[in-house]
Amino acid sequence: MKSDLNSSKRKFIFFLAPAIFLFMVLTSATPPQAYQIRTIVIDAGHGGKDSGAKGSRSLEKNLALEVALKLGKEIERQLPGVRVLYTRRTDEFIDLYKRIRMANAAKADIFISIHCNSAPGRSARGTETIVSGSHRLGEQAAAIRENASLLLEENYKENYQGFDPKDPESYIIFSLMKNQYREKSVKLANLMQQEYVKSGRVSRGILEQGLAVLAEAGMPAVLTEIGFMNNREEEAFMISDKGQQEIVQNLVDAVSAFKKSVER
Repeated sequence: MKSDLNSSKRKFIFFLAPAIFLFMVLTSATPPQAYQIRTIVIDAGHGGKDSGAKGSRSLEKNLALEVALKLGKEIERQLPGVRVLYTRRTDEFIDLYKRIRMANAAKADIFISIHCNSAPGRSARGTETIVSGSHRLGEQAAAIRENASLLLEENYKENYQGFDPKDPESYIIFSLMKNQYREKSVKLANLMQQEYVKSGRVSRGILEQGLAVLAEAGMPAVLTEIGFMNNREEEAFMISDKGQQEIVQNLVDAVSAFKKSVER
């Protein structure tokens, strides 16, 4: 009997979640007819009890915060009239669902989440940018790693409508929650990768994955991995002032190009 109830609950969540999400989007996050970039929310990945990836000299949560704060400052300096908000300014843990809901509540025009990558061995290198969208269950290594932060949250099952980061079936729900801003998200992600390449970085491309921090976005939203923590060269680059300045300028240039393209 208990098994039947659990099965019924999963089916209920499977069919109801997309409908709830669509209703939320249509009623509270309908894009304006004249799209303008006025507010950008920058999210420094991880934080507090969630350190993220670990390098030999640093932690992802700290590097992400440093870059996020510098990025916000440069966006406001180089793009007058654009307001920047942050999901965190200090070393604190913020539930993933709260991060994107902050952006939705602020009626943000762009959401950017800053992260550092990690992989077995020390040879992996380069940047990649992730958007929420369709994906294959066999390509979820990064998504599972990022979504593992959910397990540190209280009542994560309630907050994510029954989503379980350890259950592959749950990713089907995320794949159905198509971001109505997918096209713009992909455009922004592509511009970011192009700017990285201009600076001589290796591009690992654009990925579509079911990341919880992007799933409910009511605006173009991306998660950008600025380098590999387990690669000592890239870690040193990300720690350095020069490296952070380069990464920040890459992202500012991408946002500027995106802003010009959508505001025509």
